[in-house]
Amino acid sequence: MLSLAPRAAGGWARLPSACGAAAVLRPSPWVEKSPADHAAFTRPCSSQKKVTRVCVRNGYSFGRLDLLGRRGSPLAHASVFCPFNLPKYKGKLDMSLFPVENIRNFSIIAHVDHGKSTLADRLLEITGTIAKTDQNKQVLDKLQVERERGITVKAQTASLFYNYEGINYLLNLIDTPGHVDFSYEVSRSLSACQGVILVVDANEGIQAQTMANFYLAFEAQLAIIPVINKIDLKNADPERVEKQIEKLFDLSKEECIRISAKLGTNVEKVLQEVIEKVPPYAGQVGYLIAGMKEVTEAQIGDTLYLHKQPVEPLPGFKSAKPMVFAGMYPVDQSEYNNLKSAIEKLTLNDSSVTIHRDSSLALGAGWRLGFLGLLHLEVFNQRLEQEYNASVILTAPTVPYKAVLSSPKLIKEHRKEEITIINPAEFPDKFSVSEYLEPIVLGTVITPDEYIGKIITLCQARRAVQKDMVYIDEHRVMLKYIFPLNEILVDFYDALKSHSSGYASFDYEDAGYQTADLVKMDILLNGNSVEELGTVVHKDKAYAVGKAMCERLKDAIPRQLFEIAIQATLGSKVIARETVKAYRKNVLAKCYGGDITRKMKLLKRQAEGKKKMRKIGNVEVPKDAFISVLKRQSEK
Repeated sequence: MLSLAPRAAGGWARLPSACGAAAVLRPSPWVEKSPADHAAFTRPCSSQKKVTRVCVRNGYSFGRLDLLGRRGSPLAHASVFCPFNLPKYKGKLDMSLFPVENIRNFSIIAHVDHGKSTLADRLLEITGTIAKTDQNKQVLDKLQVERERGITVKAQTASLFYNYEGINYLLNLIDTPGHVDFSYEVSRSLSACQGVILVVDANEGIQAQTMANFYLAFEAQLAIIPVINKIDLKNADPERVEKQIEKLFDLSKEECIRISAKLGTNVEKVLQEVIEKVPPYAGQVGYLIAGMKEVTEAQIGDTLYLHKQPVEPLPGFKSAKPMVFAGMYPVDQSEYNNLKSAIEKLTLNDSSVTIHRDSSLALGAGWRLGFLGLLHLEVFNQRLEQEYNASVILTAPTVPYKAVLSSPKLIKEHRKEEITIINPAEFPDKFSVSEYLEPIVLGTVITPDEYIGKIITLCQARRAVQKDMVYIDEHRVMLKYIFPLNEILVDFYDALKSHSSGYASFDYEDAGYQTADLVKMDILLNGNSVEELGTVVHKDKAYAVGKAMCERLKDAIPRQLFEIAIQATLGSKVIARETVKAYRKNVLAKCYGGDITRKMKLLKRQAEGKKKMRKIGNVEVPKDAFISVLKRQSEK
């Protein structure tokens, strides 16, 4: 936690999203008031120049941070300050009114669409942080994509001032995402808190992401305040939800607070419980702004400490691990530099995206991007379009496979025995590999018991292995399966919702790798391989995937004056084929009679011409065809 400057001496701080270098925190002698009422920053200071005073929001500067390189030379400078939107007071804001014991840091966690952001709106209104109006909806959700989809993508912060029993408290709130793809954002937020508000829908009850978020908070040893939201709904059943919470989380019914965030019913009780149950901590949540040239120098999870006063680094912080990879190319290659700039700017505040340069004969220069999940990929693409007006081509998403090499030549080339494959074009031949590995996940499905049969059948069709089945109440069941990640990547969630009439929920976590019978499937057009359409599939699914790909290509490729053979192959073996018929002139149009041999002669001459044209003609697949074939659709 970053303390205010007067309290910073001897303290330490986790660096939430800034520099990965070693750091020295030199607090100012005292917090000074600046005439500015907004943030005003100068360019980075060099080691020979004075550190420029930085004015932050509400005019408070909180200290200086020298970022040191590996050999101890000054790398950059930054100022440390409180990130929260402090309310404007008529007079000078005296932070001494908030000693450490009167500060609470907490997050709101829940399954997606259970009312986190709505509850945050009510908390902001009750504490006077924002005016109470009918327009207060998703106040903390800043991005256009968040408002359009009704979800939280980035964790947002706010400081609330609340008087309880005659004492002024400073409550630092973090509103977190609810979707499984952004659980990394949740774990980062929880590392900066001492307590959480666990929100559960009174109608839907505990869902898969509720379970995942609870265990994140439980493992972090945070105080947990269970809140049952949406009690105003017609079908709300808070008693049933209380029993679920008691059975699964071992939290008593008496601890649950029944609220309606929409109407504001009983919301103030939540604030009071935060003060009563969440322990205080030494300082405030904070962030710093560093004058760094490369964002790659920033490592999330580093620990800051005072010069010559080293401390043990904070444990348990893992870097983001991409689960899905996709190729991204500009629609027009003249827009390459503009798209490159847009991607670089967007990854500044989304460090979980990994970038590798890539190129394609058909699509030109581009990138291979890694994401935390499919929704993360879609949100990133939507933000590119909305915030930077960029049009891109996205290839079909793939997962990172591994191969254990047996060829001494390849081991020497890669300098290791086990390699990770993020592009199907790099998939090594089976004769040089001892085994292939595919990523697996531990999936949790929570569903009404009437849909169990359909869901078990669906999971078995996706090569899943059942690990557990538990009734969480009289009518709801929790199923746990080990899934190959590739099997749930594209359309599993949609199929699950379809099989359960929308009532089932799904969550997953990384479970490592397992040995798999993987093959590379190539697509040939008249015998020539199209690299961009190659993909890695499980051998048991190869025929179905190849047939579907050939059928889509047949519909997408325009007819030529010669026949086009579309083939899906595994090595030299053809497993599926479709044919695009050639345009054909009716050479018998003027033959109204006569000997049949004349007609046969004309047809034979035409066939020989087509055969010759097929040998010398090139099949050019237009970009529109690539887009329609590579778009993310279900592979059945």
